[in-house]
Amino acid sequence: MDRYHQTQQLLERLESVMREAGGWESNSPDAAALASTEPFAIDTLSCSQWLQWIFIPRMKQLVAQKAALPAQFEISPYVEEAMRDQQGSMAVLAVTRELDHLFRAK
Repeated sequence: MDRYHQTQQLLERLESVMREAGGWESNSPDAAALASTEPFAIDTLSCSQWLQWIFIPRMKQLVAQKAALPAQFEISPYVEEAMRDQQGSMAVLAVTRELDHLFRAK
């Protein structure tokens, strides 16, 4: 299985666990919140909002276009801290750790 397929599967799983945990929103944050230039949009979005409205869509776009995927990243430390004590955080964290591992492997 190639890296694009693996990434797509993990993104779908991340969305699924977020939905199961009740962390999936039906309404997008406003444009100003989405335009944050801070890492993880920490100044305007919650972690789950950042995952749903920025991270997942951008990664899906890269996969769909077969564009260059990030050479390396690690989002789990942020997810672990930001979602501490939230319902479903361990399931979300398990998937982000798999993503981290996938993007450290190359």
